Amino acid sequence: MFSIFTNINRKAFINAIIATLVVIAMTLIGSVNLQNFDAALIIYFFGTISMTFGVVYHHSVWKQRPATQKYWKRTWEFIFSKDYPVYIKEVIRLSVRNILFQRFILPRGKARWFGHFLLATGCLISFAVTFGLTFGWMHFTLKEGTTDMYETHMMGFTVMTFPLNTIMALILFHILVWTAIMVIIGCLIMMHRRFVDEGQIATQWFERDWLPLILLVAVSVTGLGIWFDYSFLEGKMSQFMAITHAITVALFLMWIPFGKFFHIFQRPAQVGANIYKIEGKRRGMQICPHTGDEYTTKMHIEDLKEITKEMGFDLERGDGKSYLDYSPEGKRAMLAKAHLKARQESGTYFG
Repeated sequence: MFSIFTNINRKAFINAIIATLVVIAMTLIGSVNLQNFDAALIIYFFGTISMTFGVVYHHSVWKQRPATQKYWKRTWEFIFSKDYPVYIKEVIRLSVRNILFQRFILPRGKARWFGHFLLATGCLISFAVTFGLTFGWMHFTLKEGTTDMYETHMMGFTVMTFPLNTIMALILFHILVWTAIMVIIGCLIMMHRRFVDEGQIATQWFERDWLPLILLVAVSVTGLGIWFDYSFLEGKMSQFMAITHAITVALFLMWIPFGKFFHIFQRPAQVGANIYKIEGKRRGMQICPHTGDEYTTKMHIEDLKEITKEMGFDLERGDGKSYLDYSPEGKRAMLAKAHLKARQESGTYFG
């Protein structure tokens, strides 16, 4: 009955608790001791707290894997080395290219990239706005003594003043409307691919491939429903739409640590992997003893040897070399030779 507690990763659990407490503390500080905290958003707050705990726990467990841990340590080692200006520049370039503009997915197709870009951009902007409002870090008020001027407050400080009935007001007050439309279009593009792509049809799972899109559409449609109600129905359905939207958002947030969208928090680590490849090429390439061709970096092979030893695998050969020194083609050739030798020793090549 209590086995679930004995199987909890202690380090990850402590990290998750700390992260949750940090978010609560930042909410208290950012909302000026809850003065700017909107109680109507409490369900979003608890959903975010649940997401924070789950994401940090999952990320901590993932980072404890030997390979991930090696990439993580190497990345910071390179960034804080004597060549840090080069790597800081590369981190910024890759972040803009692959995280901001999602260019890594462009080789897989322009339509797929466009859909992915709309999803990523819409979600990131929505997260930033929703978290800012939920934690009380951001809120809007009428400027004192006016009826047509609004002020934007961030963590207790006034950062912007703008008049109503302007483009700025339209953008700021309806930013979640625009992002919801972006997400819905992105979801439709991805759903179309899952209907017509034969390879995707053969391998897709409902939980992994369809459920994330359905949740995103539900969150976006109910969010648009709130805007539509206030804009065209005089708020007659406000209570129903607000509760429905809050429930879908809370469900989505709590599901993030356990579903496909956890890769949102893994993607930045890909920047570190690219830095690892750059440094590896600078240090020299590994040559396969069998083919005589370069196939990966020497640093990668040396790190892989350390990881396999830590995991208890002995891949050393009798002649002092390691099987890891060989390329995939070289390994296949060695396997073929081993099969041939075994059949020769048995006295038969078939049967």
